[in-house]
Amino acid sequence: MKIIFAGTPEFARVALERLHAAGFDIALVMTQPDRPAGRGMKLQPSPVKQFALDHGLLVAQPQSLRLDGKYPADAAAGRAAIEAAGAEAMVVAAYGLILPQWVLDTLAQGPRGLGCFNIHASLLPRWRGAAPIHRAIEAGDRETGVTIMQMDAGLDTGDMLLREPCAIEADDTTGRLHDRLATLGGRLMVEALELAACGGLHPVRQPEAGVTYAHKIDKAEAAIDWAQPAAALARRIRAFNPFPGAATALAGDAVKVWMAHAEASGHASDAVPGLVLAAAADGIRVQTGDGVLVLTELQRAGGKRLPAGDFLRGFPLAAGQVFDTSPAHKAAP
Repeated sequence: MKIIFAGTPEFARVALERLHAAGFDIALVMTQPDRPAGRGMKLQPSPVKQFALDHGLLVAQPQSLRLDGKYPADAAAGRAAIEAAGAEAMVVAAYGLILPQWVLDTLAQGPRGLGCFNIHASLLPRWRGAAPIHRAIEAGDRETGVTIMQMDAGLDTGDMLLREPCAIEADDTTGRLHDRLATLGGRLMVEALELAACGGLHPVRQPEAGVTYAHKIDKAEAAIDWAQPAAALARRIRAFNPFPGAATALAGDAVKVWMAHAEASGHASDAVPGLVLAAAADGIRVQTGDGVLVLTELQRAGGKRLPAGDFLRGFPLAAGQVFDTSPAHKAAP
């Protein structure tokens, strides 16, 4: 089967690698334009582009696919590349561009036109949108998964083709869960295309009930508001690991918190949120709006991520000190 693949980050690269290994004829790879990254802010190819180049696959990087948008020349070139590919299907995974109707129509044309398939990292209709892994952990969900969806013009509203759950473990970060879901997504996409080739897919409409939206993560959300409950903060810290990282400050020094867990509090509930109750190698205990949060992995500005004991050797803390409680402070190492 000849396909087009559209994706950008590591989640998509894993799927592309799986499709390539399965022997699909990948006629075209579409990905976001190179972006500046690293200390020198040099232009860097996306993980998907790097894989494509390493394996001799044709790459297109339009800034937009909207023919009436800001980049009509890019869109026209993208259209020409898609039409020239002569593909039977397009696989989309975290591409970063909205597919206009002409793309959906082009891939649905012809006797073997199977349309556009999407690999979505949630059990739809829960967590439609840009950040399903982050939001599932933040919300305290015990389960998520991957849905292979037939794309339509809506935001993750298309018919479901395959769907497989994945448990969210108590200590899962977005990074850990991402890796498991990326592997699951690649496997399911191979299975879906194999079924599509023999007419074995059976689309199911998404139910009206249970729709939630995983809004894009904003860096401003990283600031820790110590007035929130310890359990909620522990989930958010795991959800924001590795991006954007949960941030706080102490006496003007920026600190990121990478791992933490809630602990039943024996301290008075009227203690000041952000108050350091104890600082030891096994964790820094901080009063929150409800309960105690134990910080176990931290990072100071310009430093490395460290276990609490190692962190305290370079950043001494004592009971009675208070972390910044403002949810609007800027504290990003």
